[in-house]
Amino acid sequence: MKELIEKISSEIESFKTDAALQLEKGNNAAGTRARKASLNLEKLLKEYRKASLEASKK
Repeated sequence: MKELIEKISSEIESFKTDAALQLEKGNNAAGTRARKASLNLEKLLKEYRKASLEASKK
């Protein structure tokens, strides 16, 4: 679970960086990377939810 949280944190940082580049400098490639990161975050957060539910049942 710790590894999953680290992956989520890393993906959030990537998203924030790329989203800021798109917003501030109009970098379209960064926007594409930010959208990809948001999809990856969605998957990771679903995994976290499953792992968290399993951990709470123990």
